[in-house]
Amino acid sequence: MKTEIEKNNAYMKGLIEAFPENLTAALKIAKQSPLKRRYPEFNNVVICGMGGSGIGAKLVGSWIADDIPIPVNFCQDYTLPNYVNENTLIIASSSSGNTEETLSAITEGHQKGASIIGICSGGKLEAFCTQRNYDCIIVPSVHPPRTLLAYSLVQLVHVFGQLNLISKQKLNEFSAAKDLIVAHTDEIHALAKQLADFINGKALIIYSEAKDEGVAIRARQQFNENSKILCSHHTIPEMNHNEMVGWYGGSDKYAVLFLDTHDWHTQNKKRLAFSIKTIKAKTNHILTLSAKGESNIERSLYLIHIIDWASLYLAQKNDIDSVYIGVIDRLKTSLQK
Repeated sequence: MKTEIEKNNAYMKGLIEAFPENLTAALKIAKQSPLKRRYPEFNNVVICGMGGSGIGAKLVGSWIADDIPIPVNFCQDYTLPNYVNENTLIIASSSSGNTEETLSAITEGHQKGASIIGICSGGKLEAFCTQRNYDCIIVPSVHPPRTLLAYSLVQLVHVFGQLNLISKQKLNEFSAAKDLIVAHTDEIHALAKQLADFINGKALIIYSEAKDEGVAIRARQQFNENSKILCSHHTIPEMNHNEMVGWYGGSDKYAVLFLDTHDWHTQNKKRLAFSIKTIKAKTNHILTLSAKGESNIERSLYLIHIIDWASLYLAQKNDIDSVYIGVIDRLKTSLQK
């Protein structure tokens, strides 16, 4: 008879396995969810979201940075930046629709006269948008929310396209990413198992180029939540100005993962080579995970899917329940009291 841990890990396996099809389902939702309101020209965008919803914002923000003509910032707190006003677009992304930080932020945004668009499965966010005639895109409700990344990513890009802030053709890159992942399924599993073996028993540090920090954050979050381990991340070139010096106190207790998307800035390629050489003086546990794909979206989702599987394989190696997040549930109960 299967234990509770085995049942939950099998459940998580099915959710990770569904990621490519989730991209297709998310694109269908986008096609069926045109924005209904007329919108003014915006001076800036603020995306509000926590956890699995917040990381979607970070990823999309990096993917569209070279296309969008106005700044995109992020709110992962209860309060908004002071500059938010009637010329601001707020996109609220909450899988449950009940994330209290996000609800607090949009209430403030409404009071400041900002335009608001919701992305959620229902809950208080949907009710808030419905009562005030704000657009709200409804996505499936599945637990745990971190397995719904495909839906938040696609809907965020869809919103920017609908507002003509980026090309609507950007959505096509998700179909290409799905095809890439499906075509390399066996390779992805092999790399994920290799990565889990590499990390096991070590203190993990993740490095990426600055523009790929969203992928590094997603990796850290997945190893935190699924594998139940602490790890850290940093970016090049910033880490060359501080953390590189910290490696004087490094040791072989650390496993270092570099995320390489093969489109690094010329100077950052030199920094990457120097960083690896420097870190090798302290630990031989260094692994580079190389991306595949023609676009930033393809390369990012390829790496993310490997890491999602690796986080589950690492949990299984140590008989860890990949679904369990009891401490977060206890925190929410404590805050309600």
